[in-house]
Amino acid sequence: MALLERVSTLIRANINDLVDKAEDPEKMIKQVILDMQNQLLQVKTQVAIAIADQHLLEKKQKENLEKADEWTRKAGLAVQKKQDDLARAAIERSLSYKQNSGNFEQQVADQKIEVENLKSALRKLEQKLEEAQAKMDVLIAQARRSRVVGKARAAQSAADDEKNVATFDRMKQKVARGQAINEAHQELTGDSLDDRFASLEREDEIERLLTEIKNKHASA
Repeated sequence: MALLERVSTLIRANINDLVDKAEDPEKMIKQVILDMQNQLLQVKTQVAIAIADQHLLEKKQKENLEKADEWTRKAGLAVQKKQDDLARAAIERSLSYKQNSGNFEQQVADQKIEVENLKSALRKLEQKLEEAQAKMDVLIAQARRSRVVGKARAAQSAADDEKNVATFDRMKQKVARGQAINEAHQELTGDSLDDRFASLEREDEIERLLTEIKNKHASA
């Protein structure tokens, strides 16, 4: 049946492989567990239905066997009354019920096999679900750690890329050159101010000396 085939597929599934191959491992394992839970409910329902059908078949088998025995008893009564024709009819009816009982007996046997198969699938699926639930946190943690490591490696790879290194070097040189230019401007600006103040001080000194000389000549 289709249900058992789906359950069998879930039971055979290697959870670790599914997670490793999934683009989104966390989403994958949660989906697998959800599928198992859904299938588990369906299998439980089918087991209950199969058991109910088995009981019904057993009841039908028993009823036909009881009717066969009843008609056999009636045949005996007819023989006692020396009514052979009636006895033959009763025996024929008894044989018919016995045949039906035999058919139901075979159906009961087949139904028991189906019930056992469903019960076995249910137990295996419950075990697989418990296994998946126990592994879920670990597998999700592993998947997240793997993504982090992958991103770190990608970042390192990008940092080691020659093109990126060359671009970084050019930017570094550009910044250094800009700083050098700024420093040069500052130096030029500083020298100009010093020269101007020095020139003023020199003019003052010249005027002072000139005044002294004039005063000397005036007193002479």
